[in-house]
Amino acid sequence: MASINSEIKPFSAQAYHQGKFVHLTESDLKGKWSVVFFYPADFTFVCPTELGDLADNYAEFQKMGVEIYAVSTDTHFTHKAWHDSSETIGKIQYPMIGDPTGTITRNFGVMIEEAGLADRGTFVIDPQGKIQIIEINAGGIGRDASELLRKVKAAQYVAAHPGEVCPAKWKEGEATLAPSLDLVGKI
Repeated sequence: MASINSEIKPFSAQAYHQGKFVHLTESDLKGKWSVVFFYPADFTFVCPTELGDLADNYAEFQKMGVEIYAVSTDTHFTHKAWHDSSETIGKIQYPMIGDPTGTITRNFGVMIEEAGLADRGTFVIDPQGKIQIIEINAGGIGRDASELLRKVKAAQYVAAHPGEVCPAKWKEGEATLAPSLDLVGKI
């Protein structure tokens, strides 16, 4: 299973992105912040609500220099068909990676083997290709893009400000902490 500060493993995949089929590898995720967003399957119930929420917040992620990559064990052809037939999915401008062999899904440790589907896994990857945030939800629990935005902002802040950490519920512009002996037992 993927772990915090581990480097993403090599992969090669086809994706549907802005009306085209494109080839992506782990190298495409390096050099910028990335969110790899696994979901169980196209043409389902909770999945389109999550992907639509990401689509609605995509411009904000882009302003932060973050690319979103949605991944399921469907093919890139299925992603195109879903994109073309659903108003919600039709809003998506980020790459939708097909992982029919399950290689990427297994690399990140979110494969439900008996179903051949991905768990609801979210991974935030820094520009060096190292995982900084991992979140895995049960199948019936949808994720919230605004909360993901907050977490990515915190990860970017901590990366840019060594020696500082973000407390619970931290929002951009709020006070951070500088861990020291003086803080022990005072918070």
